[in-house]
Amino acid sequence: MPPPGAAGGTIADAPADNWVDRRAPPALRPYFKLSRFDRPIGAWLLLWPGLWALALAAGQPAAPSWRPEVAANWPDPILLVLFFLGAFVMRGAGCTYNDIVDRNFDGLVERTALRPIPCGQVSVAQAIAYMIGQALVGFVILLSFNDFAIWLGVASLGLVAIYPFMKRITYWPQFVLGLTFNWGALLGWAAVTGALDWAPLMLYVGGIFWTLGYDTIYAHQDKEDDLLIGVKSTAIKFGEARTKPWLYGFYAGAIVFFTISGRLAGLGPLFFAGLMLAAFMLTWQVRTLQPNIPGNCLIRFRANHPFGLVLFFAIALGHAL
Repeated sequence: MPPPGAAGGTIADAPADNWVDRRAPPALRPYFKLSRFDRPIGAWLLLWPGLWALALAAGQPAAPSWRPEVAANWPDPILLVLFFLGAFVMRGAGCTYNDIVDRNFDGLVERTALRPIPCGQVSVAQAIAYMIGQALVGFVILLSFNDFAIWLGVASLGLVAIYPFMKRITYWPQFVLGLTFNWGALLGWAAVTGALDWAPLMLYVGGIFWTLGYDTIYAHQDKEDDLLIGVKSTAIKFGEARTKPWLYGFYAGAIVFFTISGRLAGLGPLFFAGLMLAAFMLTWQVRTLQPNIPGNCLIRFRANHPFGLVLFFAIALGHAL
């Protein structure tokens, strides 16, 4: 385990020039690192399904408690901002919770050894207080939605609670992460319409397949350490030889269900053109992946952020034509 204070260094999968290490006040840096503000890719991956759903629901009959005057063919900008803030705050709370649960493992894994809790920069009690504060901010944001969306958001907490324990008992923690990280696909639609329908459900299923793909890529960075300490992942289950066939299957499943979702929502040709570009981006990830090179895996994992952006605009523009 690294000595106390070692967390002042850049964490392995954070960009070397991240703003937390360069500009954040020293006293706040450990807390910002608990929230992963030094590597926000995870917050973006949590955010995109919610933004996709807001775009998908544009033009649907608005929930009585929301703003029907903006339910046109473009997502409500206020909802976009609320989902953005909520995703970053709740990602921070979830990561803090994950670090509390995994504190005895993180010091044994090279990629996570410099996290604030195993390094002694933040105590468990301080981390719990910080987690509660972030969760309360997220709850205040949630209260701005309609009643159905509020209860739907609260329902996601069960998945958040169990996820950190899944890698101890199953080789498929990535599936539980998919259930958790794509909840915004349901919440976004519900925030606009006050209900659920088949279109967001298909979007949710597509997102789960997408997460199975990108998080398997991500897990390849840790597989050697994970084997030593006895935790599980799809990367370990598949190994190098079987990873690419599984990834092709996961990403194909994602595209199929995104296609079904778009058709159910009545999206036009621009959506399907954008989806073809998005499919090409996923194919590139798999074709160029080198599972035994962590840096290669990290680049392909991060490539899912622009994928999310492309799919968002494909859905939004799909209402226009």
